[in-house]
Amino acid sequence: MGRNIRRIRAAHGLSQEEVAFRAGMKRSYLSELEQGRRNPTVRALARLAVALHVDPRDLLVPDSRSK
Repeated sequence: MGRNIRRIRAAHGLSQEEVAFRAGMKRSYLSELEQGRRNPTVRALARLAVALHVDPRDLLVPDSRSK
């Protein structure tokens, strides 16, 4: 899931700081999510999806390119 967050964020040309601000979370928390060191709550997942303008499923579905 962290790879999906990073991939989508980069595709939108957004920094971690910008996405974290939009999602109402700390940049360090977003960084840990992207690195796979933490798992988001359902609420955090929903806020990230809104911040990235994607369906929450897009953050959860494995990306075939990341294998």
